[in-house]
Amino acid sequence: MVRPNNVQGPTSALTEFLRETGITPATVARRARTANRPAASTSRTEAQEENNSARNTEPPNGYNSEELDESQEAPKSKKRKLTKAAEAKSKAKAKAKAKKSKDDDDEDYEEEDAYTALVKDSHKSPRPPIGSFENCAKCEQSFTVTKYTMAAAPPPGFLCHKCAKSSGVDPFKKPAAPRKRKAPADKRKVVHFEELKIPSLVTLCINVITKYIDDVEALGDIGVMNMDGIAKAVCKNRSLNETNAPLFYDVRNTTLTFYDATSEDVPVHLYSPPNRSLDLEQNALCALANLNPNLTTLRLDYCGRMNDAVIDSWNTSLPNLMNIELLGPFLVRSPAWQRFFKAHSNLNSFRITQNPRFDLDCVRELVKNSPGLTELRLRDVGKMCDDFLEVLGSSGLSLTYLDLAYPGNTDLVGEVAAMSLVEKLGPTLKHLDFSGITSITDDFFLHCLKYNTSNLESLTMVDLEELTDEKIGQFFMEWEKNPGLTSVDLSRNHNLSSLALNGILQHSGRQLKSLNINGWKATLNETLSMVAELATGLSKIDVGWCREVDNFALAKIQNECEDLKDLSVWGCSKVTHAARRRHDIRISGIEMGAVA
Repeated sequence: MVRPNNVQGPTSALTEFLRETGITPATVARRARTANRPAASTSRTEAQEENNSARNTEPPNGYNSEELDESQEAPKSKKRKLTKAAEAKSKAKAKAKAKKSKDDDDEDYEEEDAYTALVKDSHKSPRPPIGSFENCAKCEQSFTVTKYTMAAAPPPGFLCHKCAKSSGVDPFKKPAAPRKRKAPADKRKVVHFEELKIPSLVTLCINVITKYIDDVEALGDIGVMNMDGIAKAVCKNRSLNETNAPLFYDVRNTTLTFYDATSEDVPVHLYSPPNRSLDLEQNALCALANLNPNLTTLRLDYCGRMNDAVIDSWNTSLPNLMNIELLGPFLVRSPAWQRFFKAHSNLNSFRITQNPRFDLDCVRELVKNSPGLTELRLRDVGKMCDDFLEVLGSSGLSLTYLDLAYPGNTDLVGEVAAMSLVEKLGPTLKHLDFSGITSITDDFFLHCLKYNTSNLESLTMVDLEELTDEKIGQFFMEWEKNPGLTSVDLSRNHNLSSLALNGILQHSGRQLKSLNINGWKATLNETLSMVAELATGLSKIDVGWCREVDNFALAKIQNECEDLKDLSVWGCSKVTHAARRRHDIRISGIEMGAVA
């Protein structure tokens, strides 16, 4: 029984939409019944179905909207405006359907190869029953149809297995498994374990002063320690400028340190004009000396704007200068250095790093005019050669600190010259750094250091390619004239491993305070565990890129070394974030993604 048209009940948004676009249940039913009928009978039923459609407006039971043919033009009808609730519901369904379709595409994505494509094409035509006989479309020979039989390309017909293989497609190849989209990999995370302490009142004050340094009129009498702490914080933030630089100046100063003098604003006199240039930087560094005439110790890091005029002004402005340390004075030439040495005959410490113009004449003037020199650093000097070492060896100086690391041309500094220098200066040396002099071999240790450095306390030999594990271990085991070292840095010598470490621990284990074996990748875990047994006084250790270090070795070192404050484990893939840690130790380099 058909309901009257004037009876209406609750309908879905989809039904409402279909009714407004003219798609009626009668049309759907007619298409379903006439899908397999001849065209002649179809025309007769269309008129009858259209007459019935006027009386049937509500969908019957079992209504299936998936059989609608969207390509068929529907009869026009008057559209009715959707209610707000129906419109919102329709939009929500459309969004949900689009999202589901996208997820299904990502989930089921698979790379299509030739085999899969042919199999898909074969489904377009019905496959003969398995076990039946079929003639090959290529060789025309009869073959038995199996589940591996492939359709001919181009169709029609099917291929035997032999012809399918000859066409370049393996019929027995398994189809590619669906490849799911992988979740994006987590970014490499590195954990730094460090004790979180409540900052002291002094630290809080320094932080406040650093933040508002441009508003400070005077620092007052706060002590050398606090003044240095403020200087470190200001230079770290690159906040030193012409306004606040004079805060660190005082005629009573005997020590002054600027940890970053590279910025355009560092250091400039208070009354300098705002438009600064290279000449004004020169005047600023001259003003630094004029306002601190009693300096005996001066350290400037990253002072690349220094030139000859600055050094010449210091000859008269800083008559009491005894210790000077400069990092990057590139522009100072040889004549200016020579005049500086003549004007300062009371130098005790001279340390420079990275100067391409410091030559042999400068070395001669230095040793000639500074008989009391005890500390010398000529690091990364471009013109370093064997003649430098010969002049220093014949100077008669009593050096306790010697650093000649990383000469500009390693071919110009030989092992023989280095051995000759240590034989003459070695008895008084307490710190030696010949890093980067690649001509040094095991012989330097076995035939020179072994007999001439009885008072040595700190040894740094980094990036020496010729060192071997067996000989270095033998050197430390036989080094009887030296009572023990407090600091050893033999990092980035990749040939060293267990034997060398065992020798170091047997010789200097009880005295060691700092140990750096970064890059000793072949060192055994058993030998690394000996660090906790023989070097209990360590305060700093770097075992980076020692691949055998694990959580157990790390825990053992922390348990036995009570004074340990700094521990570096970069590149140790067996150390995980679950490793035991002491809260008073700063541990750096643990990767979050590492697995044991």
